[in-house]
Amino acid sequence: MKVKGFLKDVGGASRVTKMRQELIANGSPVPDPKDPIRELADLLHPGKQQFTVTEIRKASPTSTTYRFSPVNGHVPVFQSGQYVNFYLTVGDSVLTRAYSISSAPYEARLAEPFFEVTIRHNVHYLVPDWFLENVKVGAEITAAMPFGQFLYEPLRDSDHIVGIAGGSGITPFASMAKEIAHGKLDIDLTVIYGSVRHTDIVCGDELEAARKAAPDKIHIIHVMSDDDDWDGEKGFVTKEIIEKYASKYAGWSKDDPANGPSFFFCGPPAMFFLIDKNMKEMGVPMKRFRHDATAQPAVKLIPGFPMDQVGKSYKITVMRGIHEDVIDAAADEPVAVALERAAIPIDTHCRGGECGYCRTQLLEGDIFVSPLNDGRRAMDKELGWFHACSAYPTSDLKIKIPII
Repeated sequence: MKVKGFLKDVGGASRVTKMRQELIANGSPVPDPKDPIRELADLLHPGKQQFTVTEIRKASPTSTTYRFSPVNGHVPVFQSGQYVNFYLTVGDSVLTRAYSISSAPYEARLAEPFFEVTIRHNVHYLVPDWFLENVKVGAEITAAMPFGQFLYEPLRDSDHIVGIAGGSGITPFASMAKEIAHGKLDIDLTVIYGSVRHTDIVCGDELEAARKAAPDKIHIIHVMSDDDDWDGEKGFVTKEIIEKYASKYAGWSKDDPANGPSFFFCGPPAMFFLIDKNMKEMGVPMKRFRHDATAQPAVKLIPGFPMDQVGKSYKITVMRGIHEDVIDAAADEPVAVALERAAIPIDTHCRGGECGYCRTQLLEGDIFVSPLNDGRRAMDKELGWFHACSAYPTSDLKIKIPII
């Protein structure tokens, strides 16, 4: 194929070289440190920044939605399904905690931009309780965003997503639904959502509003596990329920499971094990099943965890530059938790072993690394590096962590 002719095409490299030499010869001898690409990247993704809580409202009887507005007027660009990482001072420790963004990306581009997270507090847990007790309208919080790969990618995913959620795992799908309803995300979404009772559906009103706004593109199926007054699907989210509605709304077929919709899951770890098993039984290929990064579950749920370690404790020598600390650590909790309890700062994000922000060097001792979401590089595995959020001490340790 000729573009400009044989000789012009063959001589293209020499012409470019000549042009470059002329530009260099005519250029200023004074270096120009300005880097417009770097400036744009810093504007879109500025790292840590300050946000003010501008609204707090109930998303269900056991969940609360917090709205955050940027102090500098700019919310970093994100996609539905990604998460924000908060830096919280709790006691003497600075804890980093990730929450899926429940608002839609278009809402971050409004004249008064914001993002929202929805936090459930149906059981007592440190950070949700801290949010409920301490975060009020007007409070200022440090956060960084966006993170995570739990998002629709047109080069990889089908244009029909079947979202399977449990509890507060509905939040990324609520974001997707609102973005679809606003005309900013051109996909079809079928959500199969497991709750305990219909009176405690997280983000229920927002899901219904999005469904009504785009009834041909959004379908919501609620499944209640313990609700005698519910006249819809009951029990747990089973393979039969997934097949029923994936076939009805998303074109999934037992005869051709590899070419059906993309299945996305977000929910508690115990539910993930069941859904993962269902996907395999349905013949859904790995490329068609995606799940959000989740924090490590109780050790009894982690495949291969040495249960004889439960109840044991060890000493961890922590190296930060030339500084050295010795802390106590329980064998049945991640190394990152021991560091946080000792008020030693470590930057965690996903808290499931996937992202690598808490990458740590093992100098001495033995650890158990959770196989769930093990995101380490092959060389890290070979050289003894690990992610502190998903590794458990099985002896006294000596480790080296970054200074932050």
